[in-house]
Parts: sequence; structure tokens; C-alpha cells
Amino acid sequence: MKSLLSITFTALIFLRSPICGEVIPEDTLRVMSFNIRLGVAKDGTNSWELRKKLVVDTIHQFEPDLLGLQEVFPMQKEYLKDNLNGYNYYGRSRLVNPDEGEACSVMYKADRFKVISEKTFWLSEEQFEPGSKSWDSSLPRIANIIGLEDKNARGGKFFFINTHFDHRGKRAREESAKIIAQRVLGLENSNRVIVVGDFNSGEGSKPYKTLLSAGLLDTFRVNNPLKTDRESTLSGWDGRLSGNRIDWVLCGSKLNVLSASINRSHNEGRYPSDHYPVTSVLKYK
Repeated sequence: MKSLLSITFTALIFLRSPICGEVIPEDTLRVMSFNIRLGVAKDGTNSWELRKKLVVDTIHQFEPDLLGLQEVFPMQKEYLKDNLNGYNYYGRSRLVNPDEGEACSVMYKADRFKVISEKTFWLSEEQFEPGSKSWDSSLPRIANIIGLEDKNARGGKFFFINTHFDHRGKRAREESAKIIAQRVLGLENSNRVIVVGDFNSGEGSKPYKTLLSAGLLDTFRVNNPLKTDRESTLSGWDGRLSGNRIDWVLCGSKLNVLSASINRSHNEGRYPSDHYPVTSVLKYK
């Protein structure tokens, strides 16, 4: 028998999905950020092969227009591309070889968006040097930025950035936030930007404050102004609720936040990842 938690969250997500006939305004943007957990990890009963369908089902339930993915290995990339029909994919490995190792990728509705630009840069002192890392970063880290034109909204041009900050290097995370903030402020229309990712930093941390100082809004806090102790975005495979909210959807001031949540859906206690996906529904001002 499914747990009450499983039934509750699955039902909530299904009711918001376009699959059940909900009329969704054309100019809303459904955004999801999802750390899908690297597929080469030795996770036993939570290994990629045993949960990959659940990952795809979780994405389909929300039906995002924009999807930021973290910890994507080549076999995960191919599975997602094969099973998420109607999406285009952009991303490359953080290593020198673009097809080897972990990627931080984006997917977007192919029939809705026209690509204006695509770029990958490294969160280091040599931003365009593949495989580069700086400060106390344990691994090379990257961000992807794409410029998109929305066919559903007149003049709907915006930028979408997806990233994954280092899990060990405190200074690296702080410097990475500065790089992203500088990028945002340097954009032609910096208040029509969406930034998603696994930031490995909690609310109120230096990276968080740096990004908000660039004019970005924390969509979850905008929609949920009362902070609680049940905002963890780490599932730990066991459905935990307390802990840090380290996965964020941020947006510029020319986007209204209609809703934002932490998606804790599961299938009888089996979670799609050790992170919960985080979602937001935005609307152009």
C-alpha cells in the first residue's frame, strides 16, 4: 500500500500537470532544477538502472518548459534524450573531453523556444579553459547559459543558466557565485534571467547573498515567505524533510513568481534521486 505521503505528493503534482487537462497560460514558464545523482555511483538499490524510469516519470509529471540537470553522465544523457520527447538538449562534460564524465545540462521544449545563443563556462579563474579549476575547488565546475526566444510570448527573450557549485570548496562556492552574478549583471536584459542549480550552499550563505545582490529573486522564498525547518532539498533516499535548501530556482525582477515548491514525490518510498527536484512557475511581467 502506498504511504499517505506518496499519495499526497503524487496527487498534487498530477493535478498541476497539463496531462490532466489543466489550462496553462501560454506565457507561463514551468521551470525545474533536478540533481539526478551521478549514474556511476554505487548506490545499491538506488542505482541508476533501478530508478531511471522514476526520474523520467517525475519530470513528466511536472512537464517543465525549462529543465536544469546536474550530475549527468553520458548514459544518463542518452536515456533522458531518448525518453523525454519534445525537448532539445544542451550541455557538455566539465572535463577537457566534452563527452567524458559529469555534465551540467539543460533541456527545453523544442517547439516553444528558438535558441539565440549557447555557451559553457568554467567556474574558475580561466572560465573558457576546459577542465580548469581554481581556489579550493575539489573538481572542475561549470555553468551553461543559453539565450532563448519564446514563441509563445511577444518579445519573450530571456537567458537560462544552470550550474553546480563545488561540494567541498567554500571559497570556490563564493567565487563561483561572483562569476554567475557578474554574468547576470553583464546581460543585455539582466532582469529577464533564470538561474537554477545545485549550489551546495544554504539560504543566507555568502553565495546566496551574492546572487541576490545581482537582482535575482529566490522564487521559493517569494512563494513561501515563512521559513520552516522542513525545507531540505536533499532526500537522502529516505524522504527527509529537515536540512539545508541547497537547490534553487532564481529569477530576475521582470518575471512574476506564480508558484514554487520542493517536489517530494516518490513511489512507495523509492525516490528518484538523493536530491528533490525544485520547481517554479513564472510569468512574464
